[in-house]
Amino acid sequence: MITLTYQYKLKPSKQQEMEINQILDVCKSVYNYALRERKDWLSSRKAAINSCSIISEYIIPADTPYPNYNHQAKSLTIAKKTNPRLKSINAQVLQQTLKTLDRAFSEMKSLGKGFPRFKKKLRSFVFPTMLKNCLGCGKVKLPQLGWVKIRQSRLYPDFFQAKQARIVKKVTGYYLMITFTSSELVPDNPIGKVSLGVDAGIESFIATSTGKLVKSPKLLLGQLRELKLLQRKLKNKKSRSNNWLKLQNKIARLYEKIANVRRDWHFKLAHQICDLADNIFVEDINFKSWSKGIVRKQSLDSGIGQFINEILPYICWKRGKYYGKVDKNYTSQECPQCGHINKKKLSDRKHNCSSCGYQINRDIAAAPTPIPSREGSKRGG
Repeated sequence: MITLTYQYKLKPSKQQEMEINQILDVCKSVYNYALRERKDWLSSRKAAINSCSIISEYIIPADTPYPNYNHQAKSLTIAKKTNPRLKSINAQVLQQTLKTLDRAFSEMKSLGKGFPRFKKKLRSFVFPTMLKNCLGCGKVKLPQLGWVKIRQSRLYPDFFQAKQARIVKKVTGYYLMITFTSSELVPDNPIGKVSLGVDAGIESFIATSTGKLVKSPKLLLGQLRELKLLQRKLKNKKSRSNNWLKLQNKIARLYEKIANVRRDWHFKLAHQICDLADNIFVEDINFKSWSKGIVRKQSLDSGIGQFINEILPYICWKRGKYYGKVDKNYTSQECPQCGHINKKKLSDRKHNCSSCGYQINRDIAAAPTPIPSREGSKRGG
């Protein structure tokens, strides 16, 4: 099954905008209530059987079941009969909110993430199923909201069906993210003749095996002056005042502008890389560790993880290019000419082979240039 997600900007009426804000507020209340219920149940099981806490203790009967998704969804159905505020919201939207919380608890246990936090604001919600014939020219029909105008910046994909929709509230307005699915089988992109290795650099954004170094645009660092001025003004304003809210809005708009420019630059660079070769190979790197290490500011500013793991494979799939990942170990130590292992420190930015005397930039030498193979491949989409 193929899945595509298209984003459109919504142009809701005032009534529809009020309904969207009400849905977000109710979903936030449901999320926080369900989280509180789970935390209380877990807190009541912390003390030993023969002792209690000196300060306080949660008293919940021992036969009370754990409030998992099924239990909370059933409680939500009962609560909707007596609570008109819950009854006014689409039932599937509230169920998706409970599923989001349940997924957060599952990731906390399996991936070692932190405990879920209470939400001050909720910025998005999901309609898991779409209505029939819901796509129109410049408009979309959504459950509870009806027909909503959109800025149709791109055509709907042919031979795809609208599966679900997510409404996201940003500082610049409301956006609709429609997920399209198709049951058609698409074969893997064939292996071509020309191969290109791409290495995530430290001094540069990426380095290719052909010797090309692409410098990072440093979008956030370029806006630090304006950002510092706004945050300095914000510090002197009274919290939650009108001027405080205006400055918060300006800061949020600046961050969103930086993110949009960065993403646009990533897509253009991905197309340029696909113009150079038929096979694109990258190193299999854990960029989450990069964001916590010594190069965290550079990696987060450039968005290298988003480019390597999301945008580049998608563009390769879209343009019929082969995309593969190779083992990252010893790529920066091995000489690309003779294969001799030359141990280097992170501060050594030049590759100087002690065996054949080959000298080149370290990032260029680390760019993978393997023989095309189906092993370790990854297709975007």
